[in-house]
Amino acid sequence: MATVLVIDAANVVGSRPDGWWKDRSGAARRLHEQVMVADTTYDRIVLVLEGAAKGGVKAGRDGHVRTVHAKGAGDDTIVAETRDAVAAGHRVTVVTADQLLRALVQGAGAMAMSPSWLLDQL
Repeated sequence: MATVLVIDAANVVGSRPDGWWKDRSGAARRLHEQVMVADTTYDRIVLVLEGAAKGGVKAGRDGHVRTVHAKGAGDDTIVAETRDAVAAGHRVTVVTADQLLRALVQGAGAMAMSPSWLLDQL
């Protein structure tokens, strides 16, 4: 069974008061770079970007990391990615601080972790 980590990039970036709001695309790029070199136990990582952050990383696969540009709300894309991975038989962990989103992905069969948990992994 493959393991998949779905990252709510807006929540992770927003959890650090490092001036990310002045350069959302740069903050997304830095998170992508950290995820690319992180030594995790996940087979696949899905990084979901929305809004201005999409300008920092192009959509598509880069090694074991797939960047997805949300067409609308990032939460909808995260739920869809989660449901697809669970339906494919994968074990899924979603990183978000959003309580409603956590409930939705847990209802879909995923585990939810906090941005601080991910940042500790990076």
